[in-house]
Amino acid sequence: MDNIYIIMLVALFALAITDLVVGVSNDAVNFLNSAIGSKAISMRTIMIVASIGVAVGAIFSSGLMEVARKGIFLPGMFYFDEIMVIFTAVMLTDVLLLDFFNSLGLPTSTTVSIVFELLGAAVAMGFIKIYQSDDSFALIYQYINTEKATEIIVGILLSVVIAFSIGALVQYLSRVVFTFKYEKKIKLFGALFGGVSMTAITYFILIKGMKTISFISDDIKAYINENTLIIIGISFVIWALISQVLMKVFKIDILKAIIVVGTFALALAFAGNDLVNFIGVPIAAWQSYDIYISSGIPANELIMSGLAGSVETPEFLLILAGAIMVITLWFSSKARSVVDTGVNLSRQGEGVEKFSPNFLSRTIVRYSVLLGAALETVIPKKVQETIDSKFEKVEIPKSKKLEAPAFDMVRASINLVVASILISIGTNLKLPLSTTYVTFMVAMGTSLADRAWDRESAVYRVAGVVNVVGGWFVTAIVAFIAAAVFSSILYFGGLVALVLLIILAVALIVRSAMAHKKKVREEKAVKHYNLSDIITINEITNDTSNNISSVLSGINKSYSGVVTNLGYHDLSKLKKENKRVGKLVKEVDELKGNIFYFIKSLDDNNIGASQFYIHIADHLHDMVHSTKTITNNSYNHVNNNHKNLKFNQIRELKGIDKKMQVLFDDITNTFDSHSFERINVIIDDKQELLNHVSDLIQKQITRIRTSETSPKNTKLYFGILLETKDLIVSTMNLLQLFQEFYNDARRTL
Repeated sequence: MDNIYIIMLVALFALAITDLVVGVSNDAVNFLNSAIGSKAISMRTIMIVASIGVAVGAIFSSGLMEVARKGIFLPGMFYFDEIMVIFTAVMLTDVLLLDFFNSLGLPTSTTVSIVFELLGAAVAMGFIKIYQSDDSFALIYQYINTEKATEIIVGILLSVVIAFSIGALVQYLSRVVFTFKYEKKIKLFGALFGGVSMTAITYFILIKGMKTISFISDDIKAYINENTLIIIGISFVIWALISQVLMKVFKIDILKAIIVVGTFALALAFAGNDLVNFIGVPIAAWQSYDIYISSGIPANELIMSGLAGSVETPEFLLILAGAIMVITLWFSSKARSVVDTGVNLSRQGEGVEKFSPNFLSRTIVRYSVLLGAALETVIPKKVQETIDSKFEKVEIPKSKKLEAPAFDMVRASINLVVASILISIGTNLKLPLSTTYVTFMVAMGTSLADRAWDRESAVYRVAGVVNVVGGWFVTAIVAFIAAAVFSSILYFGGLVALVLLIILAVALIVRSAMAHKKKVREEKAVKHYNLSDIITINEITNDTSNNISSVLSGINKSYSGVVTNLGYHDLSKLKKENKRVGKLVKEVDELKGNIFYFIKSLDDNNIGASQFYIHIADHLHDMVHSTKTITNNSYNHVNNNHKNLKFNQIRELKGIDKKMQVLFDDITNTFDSHSFERINVIIDDKQELLNHVSDLIQKQITRIRTSETSPKNTKLYFGILLETKDLIVSTMNLLQLFQEFYNDARRTL
């Protein structure tokens, strides 16, 4: 029977390695956003600084994994076999949950996930024990540390509101002082700003980082706590003088220095404090197994009160964990995806929005606009003009927009400093703050105060914040339920359930990795125009031909799939086709959304290409929506259990499909090979195909007069034929437009 516990330990440490990878991918947003978004230093330097911070934080991390062992549940209430079930269920849930959020590119709290997983697994096990002993379920509180769980929930709510509010307030005041043309003001107040910022970050390292280092004596920690004001005062004077010397003597930008030190501090604190979220449970399981082996007591009789003591973690495990975290930081594409979400939501400039508006975001923005209008009637006009002048953006030359940061170094510094201060205060007050919640919400607050969310982007940015914050609460709920379910399955299923759950976890993680790679490839294939791009005539031709080829290839597959699956009355495959066409519609809508950036980015000699791009996008829009209508009508017809189309109708549609495949394959090959001279031949054949569709429409009219008895079939069949006709017409119009543009372009070259 001991073999199952050895298998559990091996599985737990394998899951711990995976958890470190997915955990770092998720939490990288905490300490990379400000440096990456501001482009204050090179990406290589950012990664080196963050890696050093992560490595130092991990190596000198706390040797006490209290939360995993006794922070959420009371180990003295469980036997060894039950404890191992709890720990295994927690790790399985944690890996799958964090990997899911990383795949979505959304940051979530590793602290909250591990806490609610421990809570869910312990509650499930507690209910099982109560049920088996015929006790009252009201006694569940005896198994759980309810006070700690309540603190964490309250801490979540407080950290979200406070971090956002304080971040917005400090950024607003800082912008009023420094404005966006901050170079002159920094020369005057840079030493003071550097003194305050560096003091906050230093104190953050001492309180939040060093507090978890096991070899620092309690006397030193007590001295820091008792002499906080003196340390802050002396630190401010020293750092203000150092800042002045750096600026005047060494000509170093003090904002860059703040960003470098702040990135290191947050990375150190992350590794030093959040490491327990990734390896705390496996280490607690290992310590439990040691207690079990040395006791000689059967697994189902050994009370695990020994976990309530203090047990240090071996140093080599901390070093190994730090190495895995650093490697993940450098090579994880999912980490970059999560960071991109934070930067995208807080960027100052324009661009493609990642999130779609929802009811809540529209409501918040609508009432915020009304509140702003009401305030304008109260605040004197001169005061408004003075404040507005402080927020005037610096116009970036078109040639330099490619290198333009998402936001400037003032905001990046405020992000790091405010996050450091809030986490320091929370730690000093022993409040269970999450570094993810604090850093993300501070970044959102500063972007709002910096007027990065204007009428053009606010509804999308608010929707993004709502999705992320909502995801945090979903994390808690899903973590609790999933861990409870897994622990129940493991308890009753034994070794068979353990093996099956591990196989399931591996399969889901591999599937997620493959889906993420596919998603990255698809995103790279889509052309995003930014104001930084300078588009020439050759680029217009190449990019447009690639877009046409991609869309037509998708339409060809979908049309053929719909006709085939409609003939078989296959609902599931029609549903897949409906989703595929939905992606095509989204792709073309994004092309239409790029019109502003396309026109802005055109070379001065090619302004006339604007109408070409607009009309091409419009034709593609008509084509995919015709395909969407065909697909949607076919799916609804089968989904509503209407009669299948008649044999002759299916045969006729397949005949059209063959002709359409020849047409679209010919067009796709033409644009892929850039052999545009063949467009004339394709256009000349269009009338034959249109006549064929018209003949089929007439055939159906004759059937209705003689033998057709199903109005639903008639409606579907006519709808397919008419939309097919529109699809052909739009395709030919697009080809004619492209041919005219191509011929004109050749004449001007």
